[in-house]
Amino acid sequence: MSVTQILLLIAAYFVVLILISYFTGKEDSNEAFFKANKSAPWYLVAFGMIGASLSGVTFISVPGAVETKQFGYLQVVLGYFFGYLIIAYVLLPLYYKLNLTSIYTYLKDRFGIISYKTGSIAFLISRTVGAAFRLFLVAKVLQLLVFNQFGIPFFITVIITIALIWLYTFKGGIKTIIFTDTLQTLFMLISVFVTIVFLASALNLNSITEVYANVVQSPLSKTFFFEDVNNAQYFIKSFLAGMFITITMTGLDQDMMQKNLTCKNLKEAQKNMVSFSVVLIFVNILFLVLGLLLTQYANQHGVTAKKDDLFPTIAMLPEIGILTSAFFLLGLIAAAYSSADSALTSLTTSFCIDIIELDKKPKNTQKKIRKNVHILVSVILVLVIILFDIIFKDVSVIWELFKAAGYTYGPLLGLFAFGIFTKNQIKDKYVWIIAVVAPALSYTLNKYSVELLNGYQIGFEILIINGLLMYLGLVLIGRKQH
Repeated sequence: MSVTQILLLIAAYFVVLILISYFTGKEDSNEAFFKANKSAPWYLVAFGMIGASLSGVTFISVPGAVETKQFGYLQVVLGYFFGYLIIAYVLLPLYYKLNLTSIYTYLKDRFGIISYKTGSIAFLISRTVGAAFRLFLVAKVLQLLVFNQFGIPFFITVIITIALIWLYTFKGGIKTIIFTDTLQTLFMLISVFVTIVFLASALNLNSITEVYANVVQSPLSKTFFFEDVNNAQYFIKSFLAGMFITITMTGLDQDMMQKNLTCKNLKEAQKNMVSFSVVLIFVNILFLVLGLLLTQYANQHGVTAKKDDLFPTIAMLPEIGILTSAFFLLGLIAAAYSSADSALTSLTTSFCIDIIELDKKPKNTQKKIRKNVHILVSVILVLVIILFDIIFKDVSVIWELFKAAGYTYGPLLGLFAFGIFTKNQIKDKYVWIIAVVAPALSYTLNKYSVELLNGYQIGFEILIINGLLMYLGLVLIGRKQH
């Protein structure tokens, strides 16, 4: 595709999103922005959450990692499924019973104001880092494909990327996102399907049966790793990490839960969560199959791109054809923006409700404050993405994202686990100290795990370790409920 064609495609895509925003954002109220007036159909929420969960990181990094990680990521995905069941039948009933807008309000009622603020800040850090990673990836691809041709620096690309999100979310918020995510998920899945069809044809695989046989026979399709407990991909470690990643990055995350809390009632929210969790397994298998075919195509055609560069490099080759390239771009942009737009909205929601307590401000200023916070969050995301461009070079972003989540979500995991599974109270004023110490100890243990643990290499289970250290810290400052 030419640069002009790419720009026209991007422009057309955002015209559609802005039109959706226009029709869904007519009611410019905080209730619609934060909760969609609790009227969102569960099936739209479920379908849209596929795109929000996968994001541009999955779209690029999962296929790119198959060459070195094989299908080991599926072990993590199976853990996701059981994590979603826990969310559906443990966390969602709690949130609906308390009629929460921000899920961190639970911590205030359970422990006190310091726990509440600590949980909120942990989320703000976690989601800012996560959203920045996702947007960093898509901005890199857009820089490579479009903006380098015009000599535009990377920071301008980032500003344009965030500005476009702000443009279609600043009025409707979560109400708009329910509908844009549905459209973006559809584009993403079509993109994967079209690319798989092209690659299968290029590799002389002329039927689904032949594609299946090719995948099964390839050493890259090895899925389960039971041989070495010290391996970061060891099955039990990956499975448990997947389960806890889901509980924290979805169930304890205002971004993902805000969508579930827009459903009419608990039963519909649970239907959304369970159906979404099943579909997600098959969608991730598609991405892994795509990664295997991309690797085989690269090996046969002398393509040297690796990791996160593999999919975009092949998708934009002239011989791929304009249709496949166009769908790749649509899929990439859709995947990236379907998670990033909701992150921008949820960060705005959490900051307004949890940090500055918007409901206590004068009624006539609340909407203006919310809009100013929305702009502030956008600026912060721009700065963090630019920082990532300085720090991260030649890495698979999905693995870096999960590493970061292990440290930032651990305090939330420990806080909610202690609140739900014990009846004890804690000395609230010390909670923030435990929330700083637990990740610091986790980082130290992870860095020296091979020396300290007889060769054991910590993987994604650092999240579980971090959460456990937070939980134990809360036990130390706990007191029994009288």
